[in-house]
Amino acid sequence: FTPFIANKLTQKIILAATDGLGSNRNAIKYLKQDYEVLKQQCLQAGTLFKDEEFPACPSALGYQDLGPYSFKTQGIVWKRPTELCANPQFIIGGATRTDVCQGKLGDCWLLAAIASLTLNPDILYRVVPKAQSFQKDYAGIFHFQFWQYGEWVDVVVDDRLPTRNGELLFVHSEERNEFWSALLEKAYAKLNGSYEALTGGSTMEGFEDFTGGISESYELRRAPSDLYQIIQKALRAGSLLGCSIDVRDCCHFTLLSPLLRALVHTVTKVYYRGRPEKLVRLRNPWGECEWTGAWSDNASEWNYVDPKQKQALDKKVDDGEFWMSFSDFQRQFTRLEICNLTPDTLTRNEVNKWDLTLFNGQWRRGSTAGGCQNYQATYWTNPQFKIRLDEPDYDHEGSLDEPCCTILVGLMQKNRRRQKKMGEALLSIGYSLYQLENNTDVHVNRAFFARNKPAARSDPYVNLREVSRRMKLPRGEYLIVPSTFEPYKNGEFCLRVFSERQTKTQCVSFLDGFNINTCREMISLLDVSFECHFITFKVSGSPLQNFPMRWAKFALPLSRHMAGGIKFSQAALSAQGFTLNDQMQHSIVLRYACSKLTIDFDGFVACMIHLETLFKVFHLLDKDKSGVIQLSLAEVRLFRLKYCLVKLQKWTALKYIYLKSLL
Repeated sequence: FTPFIANKLTQKIILAATDGLGSNRNAIKYLKQDYEVLKQQCLQAGTLFKDEEFPACPSALGYQDLGPYSFKTQGIVWKRPTELCANPQFIIGGATRTDVCQGKLGDCWLLAAIASLTLNPDILYRVVPKAQSFQKDYAGIFHFQFWQYGEWVDVVVDDRLPTRNGELLFVHSEERNEFWSALLEKAYAKLNGSYEALTGGSTMEGFEDFTGGISESYELRRAPSDLYQIIQKALRAGSLLGCSIDVRDCCHFTLLSPLLRALVHTVTKVYYRGRPEKLVRLRNPWGECEWTGAWSDNASEWNYVDPKQKQALDKKVDDGEFWMSFSDFQRQFTRLEICNLTPDTLTRNEVNKWDLTLFNGQWRRGSTAGGCQNYQATYWTNPQFKIRLDEPDYDHEGSLDEPCCTILVGLMQKNRRRQKKMGEALLSIGYSLYQLENNTDVHVNRAFFARNKPAARSDPYVNLREVSRRMKLPRGEYLIVPSTFEPYKNGEFCLRVFSERQTKTQCVSFLDGFNINTCREMISLLDVSFECHFITFKVSGSPLQNFPMRWAKFALPLSRHMAGGIKFSQAALSAQGFTLNDQMQHSIVLRYACSKLTIDFDGFVACMIHLETLFKVFHLLDKDKSGVIQLSLAEVRLFRLKYCLVKLQKWTALKYIYLKSLL
């Protein structure tokens, strides 16, 4: 018995679909709050908006350091900008880096991302919609848009902001009457559960949520030999590049000590004294400090460059931008981060856009949370995704017989910031890629991983929101296995594959199927309810024969060796003749396993009865033996009635067999 529905785990993102629900042009209404509707309601009623989903109260501030009983939250008063100054403005003279000043919150990573947005108006106004004002049609309501795990969401907030002694407590602008950055921070806090949830993070996390891009990071002192080419390709693809200096290294770099973060936006070659020199141009988003070494604004090296070439490089003085040699760049900075943008983010046709595929999945204790390769007994149960690389890069390296395909794979765990207040931390995550020699559409088993080594993998498992890696692979089919480091860890994730050329992709987890709640209901059968008018099923197994004998056969092994429900779900059930999807497997464990993921003999028997009855009733309704049935809501009720009758017969027969054995 296999539920047969459309596969929703894979989302192919192409330009032709950018107007669909979840795109930036048609963002999902976060918490079902419609900005235009709420605004009109307030205007008609002559009231200012009060956001009941993120109220101006202690819970919005935080849960521990900013919790209701913390001294840090004493004396805080929520005020609207109209109560703080006489002439509040949303944006004054365009958004600039001086609009982003840090307050009493450890979210400098977010502020750096916001400040960087001001350098790219196209991206800024995707996050900060225009036509928002404290004058025309002011109703105390504003909205912002963020990318969240494959979809854009539109987040509504009121303009009540936390203050102390008449001053904004968190992000603020140098202009006392400018408030777009403070309201943006509030919207992002709402999305993540509270202001305190924003403490600590990576600038790339902000970049990703502002653009939908995927990031990669390079330690510059251990960078690959082709890093210069990687940067060139990234800039041609419209990517955002940022570099930073580790605070622990600042004492060694007197020339750069004030400049802890900068943006890379140009690389080039110039001819210096007859030989080529690789240069990189950087921009300090805060505009306060520039490099003063070789190739800086007033450096002598420029005297030996052709004047026309120098003019073409648009070299200016004291504007926050500066040039430096690529070798100095690698020595002086610690890390380079690249945020590669999705096709729907880019507006220029001349850039080389990535092809993008996104998978959504989950790890569930007892079914799909198999842990890393150290746990051979369960590793194979992790979700699996297949990609096929047929087209080599446009400028691939290597011989014509072995062309390479560049892909960038990112694994991101979902919603962990929101779960901070429940004590949940980031999981240690990673992934491996395996080359497939034979075409397969089914979940590969433990034996496959015993025989095969990864063709590529992410860096060592780490507790970051996202791990990613760029890799060059020969053409062919590959299996991607994302996992947590330890097994039995619950979590949700999205897996993204960026490729220079188009790829073919497929989810090869056990089978597609109903969501987890429906599976749980079908197994427990306390109640079965469907929201749609027609449900489609497909047969992929056969009814069991000689059921009591098979129960007896499995009774002793189960009682001795059922250390994990996963063995029961995927090994014992397969031996019984059932082929089930991931969600049904997980539902069985939830329904019948104890806290140690063991299933006793009574639970095993009950599960077998439920499953075999479902198979039998299905065959009763599959009159033309096509393997597919359609049920209307009325027929679902008949399905339930037939199920109850058959299950009663099974329990009666089982009781008879049991009593007979006692005699």
